[in-house]
Amino acid sequence: MTISLKLNGQTRAIEAEPGTPLLWVIRDELKLTGTKFGCGVASCGACTVHMDGQPVRSCQTFIEDVEDAEITTIEDMENDKVGSAVQQAWLELDVVQCGYCQSGQIMNAVGLLRENANPSPEDIDEYMYGNACRCATYQRIRAGVQRAAEILEA
Repeated sequence: MTISLKLNGQTRAIEAEPGTPLLWVIRDELKLTGTKFGCGVASCGACTVHMDGQPVRSCQTFIEDVEDAEITTIEDMENDKVGSAVQQAWLELDVVQCGYCQSGQIMNAVGLLRENANPSPEDIDEYMYGNACRCATYQRIRAGVQRAAEILEA
């Protein structure tokens, strides 16, 4: 089946079988490898992308459910005001350890900051819950979200 989707601002026609996870289309068909495969059951957050501005787990979002949706991956975050602030904060605070989960962490942090421009530590913990970090850099991630909020406020 052919599906039309808007990915990082460009309309794409994708040929895929029904039931194909969006993650595999992004990685295998479109060769955008910033979005990671973690668990495959939407529990870890490594595969988080935005669909129509909202964070979704691409491993459990099927291609037939994204027709005409606007999909944004980590590769396009530098072109996003909130995404740029989050990436700047991550760099300033050296949030990343191994880095595997970080594209999903960043995508979820952007979603949070779009909903809540000045989140409390509790707000951050609640919103980011479900994004697993193998290296347990949760304190640095929380600090990164707080710093990104400061950057956006300035």
